[in-house]
Amino acid sequence: MSEAATEELSARQLDKIAHENNKLHKRLCRLVGQAIGDFNMIEDGDKVMVCLSGGKDSYALLDILMTLRERAPIHFDIVAVNLDQKQPGFPADVLPGYLSKLGIPFHIENQDTYSIVKRLIPEGKTTCSLCSRLRRGILYRVADELGCNKIALGHHRDDILETFFLNMFFGGKLKGMPAKLVSDDGKHMVIRPMAYVKEEDTARYAEVKQFPIIPCDLCGSQENLQRKQIKNLMREWEKKHPGRVENIFSALSTVVPSHLMDRSLFGFTDIKADGVANPNGDIAFDEEPCSTPETNTISLQRL
Repeated sequence: MSEAATEELSARQLDKIAHENNKLHKRLCRLVGQAIGDFNMIEDGDKVMVCLSGGKDSYALLDILMTLRERAPIHFDIVAVNLDQKQPGFPADVLPGYLSKLGIPFHIENQDTYSIVKRLIPEGKTTCSLCSRLRRGILYRVADELGCNKIALGHHRDDILETFFLNMFFGGKLKGMPAKLVSDDGKHMVIRPMAYVKEEDTARYAEVKQFPIIPCDLCGSQENLQRKQIKNLMREWEKKHPGRVENIFSALSTVVPSHLMDRSLFGFTDIKADGVANPNGDIAFDEEPCSTPETNTISLQRL
């Protein structure tokens, strides 16, 4: 192949890469914008505190919110906040340097929660619960001090699904991670604008943007986490049955209380047969959701 042909091929490859990267950026903006609209996350005059951990997801959240702020028909302010937990070897200069280049207001909160967690949690036990409680309380206080009325977290679709399965498998509850909620103290609105975004997209976006990722030496080094087991399970599902994970996530937004067993959500004790046809009754089971297309075809042929 001639040098000119090689250069032309390289140019085409670069154009293709740039095109795919642009599509990824547009998709992230669309999904984040959709989640914000669906749940009314951000309103005119809001001051949004974006919690920046140094991981790929929170970097992506900040980047996309900055893009959407420029396009939005409303005005809202953003301030990036990082909690420096004093983990050994934490590169304290990375985030301030990165945020200064962006020209965005930011605040670094220094609190040695690392020593507290290591002192109170026995070696080999998971640290996430205590660490998250300490971190949450500090961030609520910082939000008050900065005058922020919204707290934005970088949790994505996969985080929400993993939490759903953790609660179901280990907590006996159908409970996930909501896209919007009032904080424990009742004073703050917590939002998750990345609720519709796949983790694989944030991982690729982090590579494209070359975010200066900072690993967590607490949760990131724990191999016995149940969340990691759930993540592996979901990855295996998606490999063997493409679309299954997406269907499960869709189900979180399509709940039918009359076909579950929570008496606080549906008045089972009060229902009566009134002689009126009900499309949500037993007819809902005529199309068996767990059968394969082949099984359905065979059944129809036999009929």
